[in-house]
Amino acid sequence: MLKIKLSPFGKKHEPHYRIVVMEAKSKLTGAKTATIGQFHPLTHTVKVDQESLNGWLSKGAQPTPKVKRLLKI
Repeated sequence: MLKIKLSPFGKKHEPHYRIVVMEAKSKLTGAKTATIGQFHPLTHTVKVDQESLNGWLSKGAQPTPKVKRLLKI
């Protein structure tokens, strides 16, 4: 089952997250199927490729609760 998750990257006190599509049971730093956006929590900016997001949702990928709240799905 595919999930849309937040994957951490960046410096120690400057968190950034990639919005990625990956297997539900894989590690957050593991192999990603696709990267569809980014989230910067310090400035509260979200950049998402809506076309890719809608495509993955139509294929059956399920967003995690945090991603659902963040993207207001």
